[in-house]
Amino acid sequence: MNEYILLMHTDAPDTQAADDPERWGQYLSHLRSTGQFDGGSAIGPGERVRKNQPGQAATGGPNGFIRVRAASLQAAKEQFLAGNPVYEAGGTVEVRELPRN
Repeated sequence: MNEYILLMHTDAPDTQAADDPERWGQYLSHLRSTGQFDGGSAIGPGERVRKNQPGQAATGGPNGFIRVRAASLQAAKEQFLAGNPVYEAGGTVEVRELPRN
């Protein structure tokens, strides 16, 4: 089984639905019931830094992540996007594999 991270972005047109605690509670309960959920968290404000350049506020990027296990990228999308409040509200959810190297 491969590991994946779902990165939720802040671009959902329906921000109220994307941030709804009840929807998140239902979604996280579903993830836990699969036995393939490995945690996650909101992501707070931060800074983008580059060597020899001043830091810039990290805006417009992901504001949360979830770790899951699935047989493939396709399986991760099929199993874990439905019900995700950001995805269901029309926002972006990146699904990325976490390589084992």
